[in-house]
Amino acid sequence: MTTTVETLSAATRHEWEAYVRSSRSGTFYHTLAWHDGVIEAFGHEPYYLMTRRQERLTGVLPLFLVRSWLAGRLLVSVPYAVYGGAIHDDDEAGEALLREAKALADRLDVRSIDFRSVKATLPGVPVVDRYVTFRKALPDRAEDVLGTLPRKARAAARNGRNKHALTTDFDDNLLSKVWRLYARSMRRLGSPNYPFRFFRSLVDHTPDAHVVSLVRYRGRPAAGLVTFIFGDTVLPYFSGCDETLDRYGVNNVLYLSLMEWAVEHGLRQFDFGRSRKENRGAYEFKRHQGFEPEPLGYQLYTPPGRQAPELTPGKGKFALAQRIYRRIPLCLTKRLGAWLAKAIPG
Repeated sequence: MTTTVETLSAATRHEWEAYVRSSRSGTFYHTLAWHDGVIEAFGHEPYYLMTRRQERLTGVLPLFLVRSWLAGRLLVSVPYAVYGGAIHDDDEAGEALLREAKALADRLDVRSIDFRSVKATLPGVPVVDRYVTFRKALPDRAEDVLGTLPRKARAAARNGRNKHALTTDFDDNLLSKVWRLYARSMRRLGSPNYPFRFFRSLVDHTPDAHVVSLVRYRGRPAAGLVTFIFGDTVLPYFSGCDETLDRYGVNNVLYLSLMEWAVEHGLRQFDFGRSRKENRGAYEFKRHQGFEPEPLGYQLYTPPGRQAPELTPGKGKFALAQRIYRRIPLCLTKRLGAWLAKAIPG
């Protein structure tokens, strides 16, 4: 019963998808929709590893080679994603995937391998204690969602709808409007935006597993969101807002509307995604929506003699860059951000 390791091929795509969706540790970011979207938008080279025992898959590890002019050559599982890393049936499969990943790192001469695991499962690989995720169960009825929010968030959402007449639409045709709001928010945060083609590609590759939503104030786009669906879980991912309208509770209405939509469509879990512990704005907003942080088990392998790059926003050389970036006109940061994102794998 020898465990072998192979790479994903056109003939084994269906096996990969089936394994990810049947595994308790599988996530949306392990699916081939994300694989295809990253390739189409950024051109990074995939190395998707699979373990097999007696013809049966026992584990998978999605990796991309990122050639970054800022940080050198990196292996990332998975770029621009909340989750990633190895998922496997047993220790034997996990160890085989790790051995192959280390050999790949040597062969490709990379500085590090970033495993974005929900839980750390690879032995001997240091855990990065930097990120948390926010998840909770949804109620059984859409009309009960508002009541599950903490008092301040509930009041802000109610006022947004009743006092300020905010409306929410769900329509794929709103994608470009949502991307423009997202790019605006990223500039305000001093972070590069992903290109529109990444939004377009992911939506195209998830025809029955996404929703695009937009909140309007007096007909004006105020806040938008691109959300993905995996199993019974709804995963809001790309978001943005017009900060001049934030006082009307546009973000509160945005996420309340999504939760209600999710319940109406039979979804049971709401995954608010990751935040850095030091990013207090996003961290506290999610807590104020009634979510509690759970530590993520990201792991980082650095080959002997190498030093992992520091790509954390707001640290070192990036602190000054962020301040400058916020001052660049939005019409320029939309293009600049899309270029920079290829070198900073999210």
